[in-house]
Amino acid sequence: MADPAAPPPPFEKTARPLAYALIASVFVVAICGLVYQLLASTIASYLLGDSVTQFSTIIGVYLFAMGIGSWFSRYVKKDELRLFIRAEILIALAGGWAAAILFMMFPVVDEFRVVLYGLVLVIGFLVGLEIPLLMQILRDDFDFRETISTVLTFDYVGALAASLLFPLVLMPFIGMIRTGFLFGLLNVGVAIALIMIQPRGRRLPVEMLAGVLVAISLVIGFVGAERFQRLAETASIDEPIIHATSTPYQRIVLTRRGSNVSLFLNGNLQFSSLDEYRYHEALVLPNLGRVESPRNVLILGGGDGLAAREVLRHPDVETVTLVDLDPAMTELFRETPLLVQLNQGSLSDPRMTVINADGFRWVREAEGLYDAIVIDFPDPTDFSLGKLYTTTFYRSLLQRLAPGGMVSVQSGSPYVAPNAFWTIAATLEAAGFETRPYHAYVPSFGEWGFILASPMGVPEQSDLLPGGRFVTTASEPTLFEFPPDMARVEAEPNRLDNQRLVRTFTNEWRRYDG
Repeated sequence: MADPAAPPPPFEKTARPLAYALIASVFVVAICGLVYQLLASTIASYLLGDSVTQFSTIIGVYLFAMGIGSWFSRYVKKDELRLFIRAEILIALAGGWAAAILFMMFPVVDEFRVVLYGLVLVIGFLVGLEIPLLMQILRDDFDFRETISTVLTFDYVGALAASLLFPLVLMPFIGMIRTGFLFGLLNVGVAIALIMIQPRGRRLPVEMLAGVLVAISLVIGFVGAERFQRLAETASIDEPIIHATSTPYQRIVLTRRGSNVSLFLNGNLQFSSLDEYRYHEALVLPNLGRVESPRNVLILGGGDGLAAREVLRHPDVETVTLVDLDPAMTELFRETPLLVQLNQGSLSDPRMTVINADGFRWVREAEGLYDAIVIDFPDPTDFSLGKLYTTTFYRSLLQRLAPGGMVSVQSGSPYVAPNAFWTIAATLEAAGFETRPYHAYVPSFGEWGFILASPMGVPEQSDLLPGGRFVTTASEPTLFEFPPDMARVEAEPNRLDNQRLVRTFTNEWRRYDG
């Protein structure tokens, strides 16, 4: 016979329909919370560089703010549901608009990090309120142990869903700004749904009005996301934009003012058509001029086809293999008449083979040897690019180089970022190459550096292709002369497990740009 004084079984409580709705909402709010965290970290990396530092600091500040929000929840003694709904509406507003605000503020606000970390603190604080409030609301519907296990299970499963959705679906196909608005709508949808579940007399009209207004603003933002992106780019790029698109790998923007066409990737200038020939002749001609017969040439990066244009001018070239990560880039420069005119149709040349793949992996898995290898990768602004400047990569590259072959590497500015430039030279040398650095003045960039490398040494003399507008037999020797303010400095090799180059590059350019 049961003891009448014994406590009831732990799961005997009967939950209200609202309680089940709240449990279901945990999954949604967990996804939203992690997406906002990933968005802030990714945008910080995109705009400020050094992805490890940005992700570490953003995640740390976000978790700290969540802790403060959780601590603050202890002072909530009544109206927990109303406060939870208000928190959802505020999270929707702040989190939904955060990406658009950050992109638009970056070009016009000097203290951008104040805006960045201010938004992270606000969103993190509100997200930190959510779970403790839910537990307080559900305390009368479920046993405490059941509440804890159920809420945390949904929270962790939601986090897993967000971590998979963000890189595989949201970034490639929706974009950062639209993702923010989309998940803001999910947050405010939770708030409105919880209001609608309430009995008619308790539907919180003020909160409902606020939720509807926020939802309308988020819908407008989602529809106009591309316009917000354009406004941000217009503020930072003082030239008329003729093409802009986001790909799974980068933001591609083309501008045109008069006869000058410029390409920007992730907000960074890649070339100006007025002087790009200086850069591309310097990258290609000293390389091919030191190879006895450059029949087979490999270009890594260079999806605009401009380096390929210079390579294909050489009469001995029989095949060119161009490996560039982004198919949108190579298609744009193969199909757009204005750009085809610029690269002289190099990407459609019968000698050309275009492969869209990650250069790091492709070089390690490829077969065959190349007489000349031209490396035209973007600057090492983050660790995904920094791996392309490591001893690991250069050792793999050595296996693809034919006897007597030559490598040329774009290496940044020896004037603005001398430590980064000489780190690349040291890295090539640590991988088994002998190097010969050189530089050229490109008006759009200033002094720009390159490195010739070969395991058997780099000849001083070259047999340059005639017809160069900038690099000629007479002018080439001056490229290898470094004045004292660009002279070699001691530098450690850039290795895959430390990637010191990314931080060195970022710090030097930040100091120069202010």
